[in-house]
Amino acid sequence: MPAPSTAAPARPTRPAAPPAPPASGIRFDHVTVAHGRHGEHVVLDSLDLTVEPGEVMALLGPSGSGKTTALRAVAGFVRPVSGRVLIGDRDVTALPPYKRGIGMVVQQYALFPHMKVAENVAFGLKAQKVPRAEIPGRVAEALELVGMAAYADRHPRELSGGQQQRVAIARALAIRPGVLLLDEPLSALDAQLRSGMLTELARLHRELPDVSILYVTHDQVEALTLADRIAVLESARLRECGTPQELYRSPRTAFTASFVGTANLLPVTVRGAGGVEFAGRPLAVATGDAGPGATATLCVRPHRLATGPAPDPHGNTLRGTVTEVQWRGATHRLYLAVDGHRVLADLRELRETPPLGTEVTLHFAPEDAVLIPAGIEAAHHA
Repeated sequence: MPAPSTAAPARPTRPAAPPAPPASGIRFDHVTVAHGRHGEHVVLDSLDLTVEPGEVMALLGPSGSGKTTALRAVAGFVRPVSGRVLIGDRDVTALPPYKRGIGMVVQQYALFPHMKVAENVAFGLKAQKVPRAEIPGRVAEALELVGMAAYADRHPRELSGGQQQRVAIARALAIRPGVLLLDEPLSALDAQLRSGMLTELARLHRELPDVSILYVTHDQVEALTLADRIAVLESARLRECGTPQELYRSPRTAFTASFVGTANLLPVTVRGAGGVEFAGRPLAVATGDAGPGATATLCVRPHRLATGPAPDPHGNTLRGTVTEVQWRGATHRLYLAVDGHRVLADLRELRETPPLGTEVTLHFAPEDAVLIPAGIEAAHHA
């Protein structure tokens, strides 16, 4: 008779814990990036900004403003001289790019021409050593997400520019990143393709609500269309950050007013509560905390101007001479010289356009103008 076993009874096996979700959210903690032997050329100056989990943050600004440098600092392609970059709760400042768990799409697609679409999308998964058996399903999932499942066996040369950009996005999404970096991804596309891709990116954001997206662009339409918030950069510094509606309707700086949309910026002097003076004429506008005698800039969007005298006694009237007329399909844009300043008015398509040199009266309501105090240059921490 065999001896009884003395081995301990086997413990029931526990199911493997599900993988932790990828880190989401980005934090720029006073990040400064500089070039030169002694760091004398600052290209990003003490950026203090938070991108919340699931948020689309657009970095908007002209060339040289620092927006692409900020994105590259998150990607790990540039190293800050001071400050920290965090993804989720993890300080990634010193980590190489491949250890940050991010997806990135650039404007030139960067697809491998000798690989088919599916192979391009699988490239990042193989680099991350994803189990071979999982890769086909992950590739199919990513291509389905961007509407390119039917093109898996084609080469990039067989695709349009818009289709190649979709594949580049699928490759970035296949690794299931918590952070997606988009560096002017639509700038190489024509206007019609760009409009279609904007719609697709908005849909992707709805379907990936946990992914934080940092979107670099110099195109205000892209920023206004896609972003939950916009960070406006100029000369390596953050000037202002807010929702598209906040920055468009109530900009705090003249630079933001001129860069986020088109604006008439008129130099004025505060007369008292509820009133300013422009070129010797009084205008009604909320003055906030600005005291009498303070200089400021009055921001009036061109589409808020209408022709004719103000119908409301509290309305504001401007008179100017037409210097140029542009037909824009549904609208006409009038350029006027008003007391030595150029004023733009976007009007619903006119049946008859005023000849050049004609004097035109314009009006706008007090609530349709925003007073920007002098001397406001930098944003508060965001």
